[in-house]
Amino acid sequence: MTKAALSPDFLWGFATASYQIEGAITKDGREPSIWDTFCDKPGKIADGSSGEIACDSYNQLDQDIDLLKQTGAKVYRFSLSWWVTSPATMNRHGINPLFRRSRIIPCGGRHDPVNEKGLQYYVKLVDTLLENDIVPMITLFHWDLPDSLDRRYGGLLNKTEFVADFTHYARLMFKTMGSKVKHWITFNEPWCSSILGYNTGLFAPGHTSDRTKSPIGDSSREPWTVAHNFLVAHGSAVKVYRKEFKTRDGGEIGIALNGDWGEPWDASDKEDIEACTRKLEFSIGWFTDPIYFGRYPESMVCQLGDRLPKWTFEDLALVRGSNDFYGINHYCSHYVRHRNGTPEADDFLGNLKTSYANKEGKIIGPETQSVWLRPNPLGFRRLIAWISNRYGRPTIYVTENGTSIKGENNLPMKEILNDDFRLEYYRDYVNAMNDAVREDGVICKGYMAWSLMDNFEWAEGYETRFGVSYVDYKGGQKRYLKKSGKEIAKIFDGVIKKA
Repeated sequence: MTKAALSPDFLWGFATASYQIEGAITKDGREPSIWDTFCDKPGKIADGSSGEIACDSYNQLDQDIDLLKQTGAKVYRFSLSWWVTSPATMNRHGINPLFRRSRIIPCGGRHDPVNEKGLQYYVKLVDTLLENDIVPMITLFHWDLPDSLDRRYGGLLNKTEFVADFTHYARLMFKTMGSKVKHWITFNEPWCSSILGYNTGLFAPGHTSDRTKSPIGDSSREPWTVAHNFLVAHGSAVKVYRKEFKTRDGGEIGIALNGDWGEPWDASDKEDIEACTRKLEFSIGWFTDPIYFGRYPESMVCQLGDRLPKWTFEDLALVRGSNDFYGINHYCSHYVRHRNGTPEADDFLGNLKTSYANKEGKIIGPETQSVWLRPNPLGFRRLIAWISNRYGRPTIYVTENGTSIKGENNLPMKEILNDDFRLEYYRDYVNAMNDAVREDGVICKGYMAWSLMDNFEWAEGYETRFGVSYVDYKGGQKRYLKKSGKEIAKIFDGVIKKA
C-alpha cells in the first residue's frame, strides 16, 4: 500500500490554455494571434481546423466551473489571451481607422488601450473559482502571441520591444487581479515556441530553414534568439511582480518548462549515458541554468558557439534567481543514443537521437494517439528528482501531466467515457510523484492534470483528446465527465497526508 507523502495543503487540479478552449475569436474586441494566422495556412493543422470555436469556454464558463467542482479539483491553471486585453484604437466614430489600411500597426503593444470586456472575462473567472474554493493559477503566455506584434516588429525575435510589451501586459494583470491570485506563471514551455515555432516550423509562426515549409526562418539561429528573449522577458516580469506586488499580494511567480526523461539506448555505453544528460541540458537546462546558475549549459556553449546569445550584465541581473518555484510539464520518456561527428546546423537535441526502443528492443512505454508520447512513470520520478538535485531542491509544481489514448477519437462515446488507460496513467504518475517526495526528497506542492477537457491540440487539431471530460464538438461543445475525471480524486486521497 502506498504511503502518503504529499502535504495536506497539496494543490491538485487541472490545466488548460486560452487558445485551446476559449473560441469566440472575434468577440469582445479580440484580435488575431499568431495561431489564428498559422491555422489559416493549408496543411499546418492535421484536420484543417483551428481554435475558432474550440470548447467555446468564453461562452460556457459556468460549465467549466461545474466540471471542476464535479472532479473535486483544488486548483485550476489557465492562461490569458494577451491580445484580448489590448484591442485596436477606435476613433471618435467607434471605427478602427487602421483596419482600412490592412492593420499595419494593429493592437497588442504597451501603447494600445485596454479592452475592458476581455479583462472582465478573466476577472469573473477568478472570482467564480474563488467562490467555489478553487485556487486560480494564471499563465500569462501560452504560445499565442498577438499577431500584431509579430507583424509590427518581428514578435519574439525582437528583444527590446517584446520584453517591454510583455512586461507592460504582465503589470496590468498583476494590478487587475491583485491578491485574488497567488500563483503566477510567466511562460508556458518556451522550448516549444522556440524550437517548434522557429526551427521545425511545426508550430506558429512557422519559421524554418526548410523552404518547402516556409519562406522565412533560420533554424540554426532564430530558436536560440527567441529563447533568450523569453528568459529576459520572464526576468523582467518577475522583477515587476516582486517589486510592486509580491509583498502586498503574498503570491509567487515562476515559469513552466517541458521536459522528457531519457534512458541510454545502450546502458553500457558511456557516450549514450552522457547524451542523456546533454539532452536534458538542451531542453531543460537551456532555460533553468540561466535562472539558477546565471549561465547556459557548457554543452550548449560548446556546440552552438556564437549562435547562443551572450548575456549582458543587465539582462542576467533580471534572469538569475527569477523563480519562486519550478513548473514542470511532463508527459513521456525516450531512449537516447549519441551521434558521432559534427552536429547539423539546425540540430537542437545536442547531437543525439531519440527512440522508443533500446538496444535490446525493449519499448520505453505503450503507444498513444500522440506519436511523441510514450508513458513511463519511473522516468517521471527520475526527472523531477534530477531537477530537484541539480537546482538545489526548489519548490516544484507539476503544471502539466497527462496522456492521449490511441484511437480514442474514433471510439463510440460510451467507450471514450470509460478511459481506463488515462486513469491508470494518472494513478501511476501520481504515485511516482509521491515516491519522489517520500524517497528522493523532492519538494512538490501541486499537480495539474492535462487537461480538464478535450480541446484543440495545436498541430494535431481535434484528432487527439487529452481531457478528463469529453467535449462533443458536433453537439454544441457539451461536456461529459470521463471515468478519469470522476475517479482522479481517489488517487490523490491515497497520497495526500491527512491534516
